[in-house]
Amino acid sequence: MAGLQKTLQRQVSKEGTGLFTGEKVKICLKPLPPNSGMRFKRMDLAQKIIIPASLKYATFAPRNTKLLKDGASVQTVEHLLSTLHAYEIDNLEIEIYGSELPAGDGSSNFFVEMVEEVGILEQDQKKMVFKIDEPIAWSEGETHLVALPSEEFRISYTLHYPHSPYLKSQFHSYVVDPKTFKDQIAPCRTFSLYEEIEPMLKKGLLKSAGLNNGVVIKDNSVMNPEGVRFENEMVRHKILDLLGDLSLIGTPIQAHIISIRSGHTSNVAFSRKIHEYINKRKA
Repeated sequence: MAGLQKTLQRQVSKEGTGLFTGEKVKICLKPLPPNSGMRFKRMDLAQKIIIPASLKYATFAPRNTKLLKDGASVQTVEHLLSTLHAYEIDNLEIEIYGSELPAGDGSSNFFVEMVEEVGILEQDQKKMVFKIDEPIAWSEGETHLVALPSEEFRISYTLHYPHSPYLKSQFHSYVVDPKTFKDQIAPCRTFSLYEEIEPMLKKGLLKSAGLNNGVVIKDNSVMNPEGVRFENEMVRHKILDLLGDLSLIGTPIQAHIISIRSGHTSNVAFSRKIHEYINKRKA
């Protein structure tokens, strides 16, 4: 699974709108030398604060993943980080003119297009991949995550919405691979039951939310005129989110990740446990 570190062939920029803030934002993905890692840079601030894509800076945010350092933050990072993780990109600076990543259509297609526009560059340093060799588990209530030893990097997710006749339960298992990510996982959009987001809409916490950037389920049906892209699009999007949150560990891992009903907060908590395990094994 290990190979050479990777970055992009050249920089690429794109503009969009943040889902929660409604901000018009511009991002620029810029190649970095080997062993630099992944980091965000707030270009709209006077001090242009750099925020590493690291668990150290992960902080709570409702329905998204947010990084915070020195009073500066960047939120909804999971869809970009999922794309970079799947494409095995290690070293990159993400310049952002705003505080939230663009929503695109609620999937990772926006970022896949950026990566594929410029292509990937293999660098002259080896990538270090940590192979999980014993079970690592995290649970809270009805949410469970476990990492099992595996000869491949696989994510298996069980979604369970017993109160939604439409969603009910969905399951999907996916071997993480850049070739299939584009077709099987990246197109899957964020979703919500209408009754879950209605209070947020009334409070103005989803300033640009609409059927153009997510799937909304109401009265046992999908409100989006075009319907869903996959019969189990929702659980596939959960895999997308989890992949992005796992990237905050900072070290690529080889394991079979099994998740039952996890969200961003539990994904980050589980990632912290894996990170602690890696540090102990390296000591």
